[in-house]
Amino acid sequence: MPLEIVGEIEHVEVIATGRSIRELRRLVKAYGDGRWRKLKGLGSVRLPNGTVVLAEIHWYEAHGLGPKEAKIKRILGLP
Repeated sequence: MPLEIVGEIEHVEVIATGRSIRELRRLVKAYGDGRWRKLKGLGSVRLPNGTVVLAEIHWYEAHGLGPKEAKIKRILGLP
């Protein structure tokens, strides 16, 4: 089931860029060349059971390609 983010992601930080990304080769093969960055932020997420929680979200992003492969890293509680 795809991750459903409700609202805006706040407190966005860059975790890694370019060759510092462990998955860079796979990302380029799957989505194409770009200036890849791994980011994290806080946002409200709807879980499969319908509950909305505040969570730390990690994702990859490249200029022109947009965000890819978002995942919940940790649930912080109810918003």
